[in-house]
Amino acid sequence: MKMYMMKTKRKFVLSLIVLQVFFVVLVVLVVNSLVGTGIAQETIDYSTVTPFVLAISAAVSIVGSTLAAAIVIKSVGTAAISALTENEGVFFKAFLVIALGEALAIYGVIVAILLWLKIP
Repeated sequence: MKMYMMKTKRKFVLSLIVLQVFFVVLVVLVVNSLVGTGIAQETIDYSTVTPFVLAISAAVSIVGSTLAAAIVIKSVGTAAISALTENEGVFFKAFLVIALGEALAIYGVIVAILLWLKIP
């Protein structure tokens, strides 16, 4: 059983590493594309698709961050309540972790507002 858990843990860590590498490559490509576009154009000319893409991006930002925060608060909240019933000294730690989970939703709303303000 222990060997199976180690294999599962290694697969999980490997998948996280692959995902991080993918996101780093994606960010580099997007930044290079944006910098090249910004240098080539003096004025920004929005196409008809840009407002729709920005609106969908804002919606995805809110939905994704809200779902992630809900999952974190559900998981951590139940564990925090269980820990508080056994030991009241862990209140601050539990509160801190739940607040960090809620910060996910707040950051998603901030990103969505920034995207929404860019809609022409």
